[in-house]
Amino acid sequence: MKDAPLAELIEAIGNGLSRPIHLWTFGVIVVAVCGAWLASGVVRQRSQVRLDASRAADGIHVDALRFSIEGVRRLAFPLAAQALLWVGELVLRLSQLIVNSADARLLRLAMTLFAAMAAIRLSVYVLRRVLKSVTLLAAFERAIAVSIWAVIALHLFGWLDPVVDWLEHTTLPMGKSKVSLWVMLMGTVSVLVTLLGSMWLGSSIESRLMRATSLDSNVRAVLSRVLRALLILVAVLVALSLVGIDLTVLSVFGGALGVGLGLGLQRIASNYVSGFIILLDRSLRIGDMITVDKYYGTVTQINTRYTVVRALDGTEAIVPNEMLVSQPVTNHSFSDKKVRLAVKVSVGYETDVAAAMRLMEEAARQQDRVLDDPVPSAAMLGFGADGLDLEVGFWIRDPESGRLNVQSAVALAIFERFKAARISIPYPQREVRVTSAAGPAAICAGGASTAS
Repeated sequence: MKDAPLAELIEAIGNGLSRPIHLWTFGVIVVAVCGAWLASGVVRQRSQVRLDASRAADGIHVDALRFSIEGVRRLAFPLAAQALLWVGELVLRLSQLIVNSADARLLRLAMTLFAAMAAIRLSVYVLRRVLKSVTLLAAFERAIAVSIWAVIALHLFGWLDPVVDWLEHTTLPMGKSKVSLWVMLMGTVSVLVTLLGSMWLGSSIESRLMRATSLDSNVRAVLSRVLRALLILVAVLVALSLVGIDLTVLSVFGGALGVGLGLGLQRIASNYVSGFIILLDRSLRIGDMITVDKYYGTVTQINTRYTVVRALDGTEAIVPNEMLVSQPVTNHSFSDKKVRLAVKVSVGYETDVAAAMRLMEEAARQQDRVLDDPVPSAAMLGFGADGLDLEVGFWIRDPESGRLNVQSAVALAIFERFKAARISIPYPQREVRVTSAAGPAAICAGGASTAS
């Protein structure tokens, strides 16, 4: 009886012209598939428009709406196909082309396949939504759904047992043992299932650790990564043991992995080890302002292979952890986040220097981000070619908010005060002396002169 659907399908393909009912049945299935494809396209387009409109509206929580719309989009094709198949069967029955249940077996088989597709798509989507932290499930959602549906289709057509028998009797040499394709397939499935479970458990533990404010942020990151790695390792070993794979055959892969690490993957291994060193010695923390090589910005992520440094202009640099260990790193907020900034200006030699320095300090104290302790202080740097070089230094405690903006605000305030006090800011002046053999030297101040 298991081969009846397959025999019916082969008979329908081979004798379609001699038995018109099969030709009509195939026509209904083709029309249903095409109509369902068109209907699903319309549903996808309209649902996307609805989702974009809701996302653009202020104050609307779109997560529940996104869940419902994406669920409808996944069910649109199989449900529409099933509905069209039901309508097609009804039309054929009313036309007396289908007179008994045997004539509608292919239509019922197609309905069963589309119903299974709808149930699988919905189940996998709900599972992905529940396990949001397991990104692997989101990346392979369609592949998982197609694989489950293919197994059900093989069972309905009666091909599942022959395929399983072929997989069990086909073996591959692995070391001193032979492993059948069926054991390898079941091992892969077991590994994937246990990996999903371990990754979900690791993400749950990580979220709890990240909320533990009593632990240092680097300690929490190290614990979460170590626990996740251990859970994944245990999941793989348990899955392979459950399907009866001798773990000693993994020694071949272990040796190949060691050779690969020694020859071509040593930089990657170095980055991973450096990542754990950074997290353990606490030389860098999330939120620190650092300068490494040509990169300056805030540390936003410390991963096992790389660290993300976000610059003040919004760009993000992916810095390998090995660079942070092997090269000098300037941590502007290692022990104290306070940073000293300075604004330089030149004034004329006739200026009252004490009054100018007092105005510069007042301009710095006026800014909200400038700290009162240490107090802003001005100093004379030296005697310049065009005037006296002055500088006002001040401190801020939030360098991640930007340096240039506060320096610009202080400079503008100094300019306004100098302008009101009639303190001149000299522009460069040069004295050009042109000598001529026919006459005396000509001296011109403030620009160039020519002599003929």
